[in-house]
Amino acid sequence: MRPLTEEETRVMFEKIAKYIGENLQLLVDRPDGTYCFRLHNDRVYYMSEKILKLAANISGDKLMSLGTCFGKFTKTHKFRLHITALDYLAPYAKYKVWIKPGAEQSFLYGNHVIKSGLGRITENTSQYQGVVVYSMADIPLGFGVAAKSTQDCRKVDPMAIVVFHQADIGEYVRHEETLT
Repeated sequence: MRPLTEEETRVMFEKIAKYIGENLQLLVDRPDGTYCFRLHNDRVYYMSEKILKLAANISGDKLMSLGTCFGKFTKTHKFRLHITALDYLAPYAKYKVWIKPGAEQSFLYGNHVIKSGLGRITENTSQYQGVVVYSMADIPLGFGVAAKSTQDCRKVDPMAIVVFHQADIGEYVRHEETLT
C-alpha cells in the first residue's frame, strides 16, 4: 500500500470531479478527521488516517483491502470508479437524475436510462456530464454520464438514451466475487 503519485492523483481527482465538482475538497478535509487515498493492487482505497496508521502493522501481501474501494486503475492508467464509491459521491453530487420506478429495475440490471424512464434531471446539466442516478424516493442507485443536456432531454424521442450507465447498486449482486 502506497500513496498515489502526482499523475495518479490528478487522473483520479479529474474523474471524481466530474461527479462532485469542487466538493472534492470535502472528501479529504472532513469534520470527523482527515481522510486519504491509498493505492493497493491497482485499486484506490479511501480511509481515515487513524485506520491507515493501524494498517501499517500488516504486511502488504497479507493485506486484502482497507477502507472503501473508490475505484481502480486500468492497464492503460485510466481510472474507473467502482459502485462502492457511491455512498461518498451521492451527498456531494452537483448533477442528479431521478428515474421512474418502472425504469429502476432496468437500470439496476446494467442498462442505460431512456427518456421514458426519466423522472427529473438537474437544471443546466450539460452533455457528457457525470450524474448520480436516484430513485424517485431519493435513494442513490448508481452513476453514469448524461447522454443529452437538460434542454435536449425535453425534446428528444421517448426511446432515446439520456444517461449512459456506468455503475449501479445491482453490481453488488452481479459481481460480488470481484468487488473488494
